[in-house]
Amino acid sequence: MGMASKRVRPGGTMIETLKSLILDYQEARLETGVPRRLHVESVHGKATVYIGVRRSGKSTFMFQSIQRLLDAGVPRQNLLYLNFFDDRLHILRQDDLGLVAEAYYSLYPDKKGTETVYCFFDEIQAVPGWEPFIDRMMRTEKCEVVLTGSSARMLSKEVATQMRGRALSWEMFPFSFQEFLDCRGIESDAPFSTKRRLQIQKAFEEYWTIGGFPEVVAQLPRWDGTFQFGDPDLRYGVPIAMPENLRVKTHQEYLQAILFRDLVERHDISHPKAVSDLAHWLIDNTASTYSVRRLTRYLKNLGHHAPYPAVSDYVQWFEDAYFLFSVPIFDASLARRNANPKKIYCVDHAWVVSVSSGILVNSGHLLENLVFTTLRRHHPEVFYYKTSGDREVDFAVPLRGRSRLLIQVSESLADPRSRARETTALVEAMEEQGAKAALLVTRHEQRRIETKSGVIHVVPAWRFLLDAPEWLK
Repeated sequence: MGMASKRVRPGGTMIETLKSLILDYQEARLETGVPRRLHVESVHGKATVYIGVRRSGKSTFMFQSIQRLLDAGVPRQNLLYLNFFDDRLHILRQDDLGLVAEAYYSLYPDKKGTETVYCFFDEIQAVPGWEPFIDRMMRTEKCEVVLTGSSARMLSKEVATQMRGRALSWEMFPFSFQEFLDCRGIESDAPFSTKRRLQIQKAFEEYWTIGGFPEVVAQLPRWDGTFQFGDPDLRYGVPIAMPENLRVKTHQEYLQAILFRDLVERHDISHPKAVSDLAHWLIDNTASTYSVRRLTRYLKNLGHHAPYPAVSDYVQWFEDAYFLFSVPIFDASLARRNANPKKIYCVDHAWVVSVSSGILVNSGHLLENLVFTTLRRHHPEVFYYKTSGDREVDFAVPLRGRSRLLIQVSESLADPRSRARETTALVEAMEEQGAKAALLVTRHEQRRIETKSGVIHVVPAWRFLLDAPEWLK
């Protein structure tokens, strides 16, 4: 048998490569970006897993975690970081992952069993069968483990199954408005001076256009005295957003990566055009209701052979990838909840503009989508509500020990008919749910409406985005 036909297994050479990578990362300067407002708690004996849509900043957040350890005095030698998308690791297989620990402890033999090693494994799903390796590391080594990966391959339910209860997952979304303000260097804590209020309102209009994907909200490095661009703003790390054409192209490439890498390749879908057409229909109908039966008919009319169970799977896979979210009707009966149409929302309102046809989506739908992502960021359960009089309230969020938080979204209340429609639905829902207060989110208006059922707080979108954590307590 010739040499060319033999498969060379990684061994000594791979260990040397791993040692080199470990040392390189320990010496590298961390690109920590903007601190995220995500509170993560680790539990000893469980891996910490960051999951979320592609390009939402999971790897950067991992670097921020590493930096916090360094700031707390943890030696760099106790940090083991590997990015499994590094092409030098592409030949690693499940059986070879044990070489990672072997390489590290060959560098630092005195640390084995005596000092805690902090393991950061980025995009580990690139190695099939990674779960037993992580499980074994946590059982046999003195270590703490943090993982990131493409969301569809790192689902919390899959991690829970494979890791047998040895993992806690934390969701990550694109930048919130508060994080966007952090990028802009604008203080977001109340009370606001007139100047700061105007700054925040101006920044909201930028956020409305740009959205929250970190790469799109591009930020220059902090000034180290070497920039010579002439514009003083550039020297102080003031973020500069992408031009519109590049933003649209970037958003569209995100969608293609999700559809074809996280869905078509992962699930071996034989009709990728059906998946793409379905995703675009749902994005075009952001903030509207859908049913799987209706979606099945739609794909059939386009000539796709996609039966009802397959379409149901497609929608679930979209949600697994964290780029589309289904919101059910609020009902105590799970059967009725599942039987009723659901509403669809996207992970980023500006992404909708970039990838939709633009025919059906309007600014009212985008505002509703923005309110949804803010709610979903802070609370795992979000519903819409139908009153006994068949009037719809956009969102109902169950709060522990309190009545449901009822939220209506309307771009403007200038039209008396629109104002009457939105407030009437809220009043009916407040009566039925025993709520003494509700929210009505608009683009710019702010007022207080006293009703027979309680108070409706009309708040501008920018203020709601900042105050949402308080409303959801």
